[in-house]
Amino acid sequence: MTEKPNLANIIKVETESSERIDKFLHSLFPQYSRTYLQELLAHGKVKLNGKEVANKTLVFKGNKITIDWPEKLETAIPTAEEFKFKILFEDDDLLVIDKPAGVVVHPAAGNWTGTVVNALLGKDENFLENLTDESADESSLNRPGIVHRLDKDTSGCLIVAKNPISKARLCESFASRVVKKTYKAIVLGKPKKQREKIETLIGRHKINRQKMAVVNHNGKDAITIYDCVKTFEYQGTTLSLLDVQILTGRTHQIRVHLAYMKLPVLGDKLYGGKQDIIAPRQMLHAWKIEIPHPIKGNILSIESPLPEDFKEFVG
Repeated sequence: MTEKPNLANIIKVETESSERIDKFLHSLFPQYSRTYLQELLAHGKVKLNGKEVANKTLVFKGNKITIDWPEKLETAIPTAEEFKFKILFEDDDLLVIDKPAGVVVHPAAGNWTGTVVNALLGKDENFLENLTDESADESSLNRPGIVHRLDKDTSGCLIVAKNPISKARLCESFASRVVKKTYKAIVLGKPKKQREKIETLIGRHKINRQKMAVVNHNGKDAITIYDCVKTFEYQGTTLSLLDVQILTGRTHQIRVHLAYMKLPVLGDKLYGGKQDIIAPRQMLHAWKIEIPHPIKGNILSIESPLPEDFKEFVG
């Protein structure tokens, strides 16, 4: 339990640069861990311009943050739910599941149940306990074992750490770009080249702050390589199946880069523009991942078969 602090509850953002709200609050209240502040956000005790937001939401100059400091705060530990995912690989150190489209990876504002983390707790009642010696700044209790994420509507290979050493080393592998990730994507149109490397900066969209965009400055480097597997006609529309590798892990990177190249992902409601074909979701699948085993060091190569909704388009 954390007792109610005697602090102001209305904050006007004065800083010129954008920053995640949990980091911003931690800079103002360093006496409280980011985990505690993240739990306030998770419980809806923090509002940005009158609305509940997630930890990663950016704050900007002129924003107003309202904090309802609680008398006491119970830690928001996710509830255990039935584990129904297909396991692609598992040993004592890590688990790789085949994440279906429509499933959120970890609990956050608006998605407190039905996530991968809820299922992980249902699979192993000691799962959370086995990861609790992580530092507060590295992980919140609502995402134990999570070393990377897939968008809600992206399916495929998702790696989960099962102990702190494994998590630290897996995170290091992702950060140092030794992980090889290949996605399958169905896109509208035909690529001009059989193989192409896209290298730009990606940052927040200057108007719609919920979107990412290719930018000329104030962004992070992003590198995507695609190979065209085949181009075909579907209901009178030209579609292409691509193998896509990402050398960096920026938010929405594949969707942003392919839209930038006039090859929007089929079914992508955020970046895909107007589309005549109705797709069940954004047609993006984390098909294959290659990564050094966090303890043994050997290279693991794991594949997720194409889901049925992909097969309906590509055969």
